[in-house]
Amino acid sequence: MAFYLPLAAALLFGYLLGSIPFGLLLTRAAGLGDVRKIGSGNIGATNVLRTGNKGLAAATLLLDALKGTAAVLIAQYWGPELGLLAGLGAFLGHLFPVWLGFRGGKGVATYVGVLFAIAWQVGLVFAVVWITIAALTRYSSLAAIVASVVAPIATWFIFASGDRALLLALMTLLVLVKHRANISRLLSGTESKIGSKG
Repeated sequence: MAFYLPLAAALLFGYLLGSIPFGLLLTRAAGLGDVRKIGSGNIGATNVLRTGNKGLAAATLLLDALKGTAAVLIAQYWGPELGLLAGLGAFLGHLFPVWLGFRGGKGVATYVGVLFAIAWQVGLVFAVVWITIAALTRYSSLAAIVASVVAPIATWFIFASGDRALLLALMTLLVLVKHRANISRLLSGTESKIGSKG
C-alpha cells in the first residue's frame, strides 16, 4: 500500500493540474463566451484561434503546455517515475476534465509540455515535424498526428528509454483516438485548415 500511494498521488496531482480548462477560462474572461459553442467545440488553442483572437490562442497553447511540464517537473522531485505518472495524469486531465463532464481537449499542447519535460530533445523534433507539416498542408490536426507518432519512435532511438517511449506511445494512441473525427475529415477532404472559422 505504501508503494502505491505515491504513484496514485502523482497521477492525481497531474490529473487535477491538467484538468484546468485554460481555453474555456480565457475566452470567458475575455468576454467571448463559451469556446465549446464555436468551431469544433474543442477547448484547445486551435479552436480558440477561431474566435479571431490570436493572443488568447497563444496563451491557451502556452498554458496547456505548461500544465504538462509543471506536473512532470514538480512530481519528479520525488522520483523520475512519479514525474512520468504526473505527466500522464496531466494529459488525461486535459482530455477528460472532471469539471467539464470529462469532455476536454485533444491534448496536443499538454502532450508537448510533458514531452519537453521528459525529453526536451524529442520536444524539438516534435516541433520541427509539426511546423513542417503545418506549413506544407495548413492542417493543424495532420501536423499533430504525424508529430505525435514520430515522438515515441524518436524517444526510443535517442534515449533507448522504454519507460519514456512507452508513456509517449500510450499518449500518442490517445491523441489518435481523440483525432478520429479529424482523420475522417482529412480522408474526405473536408478538414478545416489553420485560421479557418469552421
